[in-house]
Amino acid sequence: MNIETLACFPDMHIDTAHGITGYREAGTSHLRTLPVVLLHGIGSGAASWVRQLDVLGAKRRVLAWDAPGYGVSTRVTNESPIASDYANALRAWLDALDITRCVLVGHSLGAIIAGSFAASSPERVAGLLLISPAAGYGAASKDMREAKRDARLKMLNDLGPQGLARERSANMVSQYADEAAREWVRWNMARIVPEGYAQATHLLANADLAADIARFRGRIAVAVGAEDAITPPAACAPIAQAAHVSLQVIPRAGHAGYVESPAAYTALIDSFCQGIECHMKDGVTQ
Repeated sequence: MNIETLACFPDMHIDTAHGITGYREAGTSHLRTLPVVLLHGIGSGAASWVRQLDVLGAKRRVLAWDAPGYGVSTRVTNESPIASDYANALRAWLDALDITRCVLVGHSLGAIIAGSFAASSPERVAGLLLISPAAGYGAASKDMREAKRDARLKMLNDLGPQGLARERSANMVSQYADEAAREWVRWNMARIVPEGYAQATHLLANADLAADIARFRGRIAVAVGAEDAITPPAACAPIAQAAHVSLQVIPRAGHAGYVESPAAYTALIDSFCQGIECHMKDGVTQ
């Protein structure tokens, strides 16, 4: 089902000031609806958002990128990158697509990139929705940061993408996930590019999402699956606190909640967008 639907949203790519960025797109621009930009996590890619592209594209422009180092997207130049390296790549991609303002949705590691972009370019972010956000280890001790980084890099080296998908994908969903959702998580994880994943591992070690969120004064929402074993509600609560919002907890959903409970998460994104749009004044949104 997901593969068949994905054929409606083929791989695209565009040259940017950063390099090449791969992405998938649905819908068209409207005067009264904001474009939505979807940023995936460390073990995923643009294709993981297929159900959101399919539904949300009926009323607005929706774009899901492959982050630097994923798919055909050009890697960042810094071998131990920080969040702003990825935020700069995001800015270059949006520039190339002539998107001046959007709703930004970041899942897990994608939330780190979204938070950095929102902090540095707040005028371009109409709203920031963080789903199961990874906080990063930037505020931890050097030993802690290096230990977390090295353990994940060793796992990548030992298992490779196929092994990661086989051994780690089950942790991404809850006990309530059906086999189709489990397979879709495995399919996406098996397609990661090792060099891009390694750079993203450094990003995770270096980042401090709460600090970036504290600098953004725009509209924010933070949500997490009740059954998330990777970034559980208790770990997401400080991010919501930094954003001065209540943490939204989605029942019966794990870390990849938007894959296993697509209707609930699509409704979450749509409701967030509508809440922003109902307060917008007349005029062009992008």
